[in-house]
Amino acid sequence: MRSGIIRLQGKHALITGGTSGIGLETARQFRAEGAVVAITGRSAAGLEAARRDLGDDVLAIRSEAGDIAAQEALAARLLASWPRLDVLYVNAGDVTHRPLADWDEATFDTLMATNLKGPFFLIRALLPLLADPASVILCGSVSAQIGLPQSSAYAASKAGLLSLARTLSGEFKDRGIRVNGLSPGPTETPALGKLGLGDEAETALREEIRQLVPIGRLGRPIELAKAAVFLASDESSFVVGTELLVDGGVANL
Repeated sequence: MRSGIIRLQGKHALITGGTSGIGLETARQFRAEGAVVAITGRSAAGLEAARRDLGDDVLAIRSEAGDIAAQEALAARLLASWPRLDVLYVNAGDVTHRPLADWDEATFDTLMATNLKGPFFLIRALLPLLADPASVILCGSVSAQIGLPQSSAYAASKAGLLSLARTLSGEFKDRGIRVNGLSPGPTETPALGKLGLGDEAETALREEIRQLVPIGRLGRPIELAKAAVFLASDESSFVVGTELLVDGGVANL
């Protein structure tokens, strides 16, 4: 909060992938700024832990981000529970990285469904609920701006998502719906622990990633969460169809 102003007072906000890392911290900051918050996640245990962390008033919904029927069910649940949706933060993502030669069709399809297809159809399903004005925030990645080895499919999916920020803003501008991308650089989150690496390999990868960052450190989830608060709030009402890079200078230095 700034100068005693509660920046999201009365707003209803959905955060997909809200059980850990950037998503969980964003849910925490949204609540601190006065928002009514719903989060999604794949794991019932993860959702319950997040709900205990955030408070019983948080709506925690189990949902698979890459399943189209699940996106429609999620929208129906919110339509039945809330009068409107003021903020959508599409944060859930598949972070699979591997050399091109190691990719197979099933893994590729799963990543694209989670990172691009699912968000596309979630926005479609939520259209009847989105307010005027509303803010849609799509979690991109600095990987879409650079040529990081082994990030080919992941970076392509994020580039597609960032393109939606522009095209959908053009499509929805007369409805008062702003769509923007929020692109993290290397950030200290549990995602690195999901790559299946041993402790030594994970430490080595972490150091390799740190060296990509001109300012010499990984980002912190709260730094992304504060940027999301800005994009969700009325302070960003003139920010439309663009990408906010929170990357420690990776893309530009």
